[in-house]
Amino acid sequence: MTIDPQTYRVSGGSRRAAAPLAIGVAGLALSAVACAVDPHRFFPSYLTAFTYWVTIGLGGLFFTMLHHLVNAKWSVVLRRAAENIMSGLPLLAVFAVPLLFGMHDLYHWTHAEAVAEDPLLQAKAAYLNVPFFIVRMVFYFAVWGLLAYRLNRISDLQDRGGPEDVRRRLRVVSAPGMLLFALTSTFAAFDWLMSLDPHWYSTIFGVYIYSGGFLGALGLLVVLMSYQRRRGLLREVVTVEHYHDLGKLMFAFVIFWAYMAFSQYFLIWYTNVPEETVWFLVRWQEPWKAVSLAIVFGHFGLPFVALVFRATKRNVAALTTVSLWLLAIHWVDLHWIVQPNFPGAGAVFSWIDAATMAGIGGIFIWYVWRRHLRRPLVPVGDPGLQRSMQLTN
Repeated sequence: MTIDPQTYRVSGGSRRAAAPLAIGVAGLALSAVACAVDPHRFFPSYLTAFTYWVTIGLGGLFFTMLHHLVNAKWSVVLRRAAENIMSGLPLLAVFAVPLLFGMHDLYHWTHAEAVAEDPLLQAKAAYLNVPFFIVRMVFYFAVWGLLAYRLNRISDLQDRGGPEDVRRRLRVVSAPGMLLFALTSTFAAFDWLMSLDPHWYSTIFGVYIYSGGFLGALGLLVVLMSYQRRRGLLREVVTVEHYHDLGKLMFAFVIFWAYMAFSQYFLIWYTNVPEETVWFLVRWQEPWKAVSLAIVFGHFGLPFVALVFRATKRNVAALTTVSLWLLAIHWVDLHWIVQPNFPGAGAVFSWIDAATMAGIGGIFIWYVWRRHLRRPLVPVGDPGLQRSMQLTN
């Protein structure tokens, strides 16, 4: 791969997109086999993979809007990669379709006989019903897709030397967009994950899922930048100083995720209401107890110890390793949320989990990389680009 130092466009990188595409196609083929052989095991795994990649895409959207809202300078050179990650959200809407065929396997409240025998489900029926669920899902992706489209379109306009108010336009989209993001991401977490157990609820659950997804998006951003660096791309543009700042942001959200997770657990433990504690009680019994401990130490303990040191944040290889770890543990966290709701589900990573993750993830990464090659690797029209390139901590 070579890069034009004037336009920051890459040539000769199309062949590298073939690998994730092949992995994605193979994963989807195996997923189809899994759906035919064992649909009751397939749909929980598919939901886990689907929400994993959606939260990664939402993390890219949040990073982009936050950048514009605070008028950040250090992250200008990273903005284009975040834009490309969020561009995958409309594609992921296609992967939501199989979930509609698996709702009866996933959601207890879709069974009319169960609702008829349960007063609580009857009270929630105005919200938890199939038509309204589908309408909300369409609305979520419409909002996310529109925000991604508008931000990308204005960003491309800026690359072409657009009007002086381009930066103001980006903020105008991002300000209400951030409010819509907060509402839609929260309710999507309620709909897709929390309603797997319609008797349990947590008002902090949406923030918990969002913070884990944003950590995953930061991890993917580091991995993407590190990959480009090894290929000799943007080595003098995205410097150790930018990795240092990414590491600081990652460290902050490791703590934020832990705060959300502990707050959710502590309040439920303290009040000791059986309807609330049963959710954690199931996950504190075998075979899930070991997974619960792995999340405590793997999602907080180990990353905290690693990122607390300045040297880790300024070492590209070390920070990439931490990023890959956070990407992996984010899947474990979602697996831990989804699978215990289904009798007989094991805590072991199965071939169906691998197939669904590879199927959706391979296509998602292929699409993001293709977008990456079709645009300048950095926002060349941003007036803060030179200042960002000269960043010093």
